[in-house]
Amino acid sequence: MDQKMVNRIGWVASVMAIIMFSSFLDQIRLNLSGRPGSVILPIAAAVNGFCWVAYGALKEKTDWPIVVCNSLGFFLGTATAITAVW
Repeated sequence: MDQKMVNRIGWVASVMAIIMFSSFLDQIRLNLSGRPGSVILPIAAAVNGFCWVAYGALKEKTDWPIVVCNSLGFFLGTATAITAVW
């Protein structure tokens, strides 16, 4: 498979991860309205996102699809965890 196709697959996977991480927006809304959910999944998503961002950013050539989508996972996972215990 050529590198151009591999890059396309990476960006498609990144868009799908962004859609998945966007589901935390609804949980944040519920948390703020007084119906908090579990804190375990958002913490796991935040830690996972942080690790993937570090991996993608620290590679010799930055892997932007990994950095972009997992940054969202880190920030929304963190925000969801904070609002669940707040």
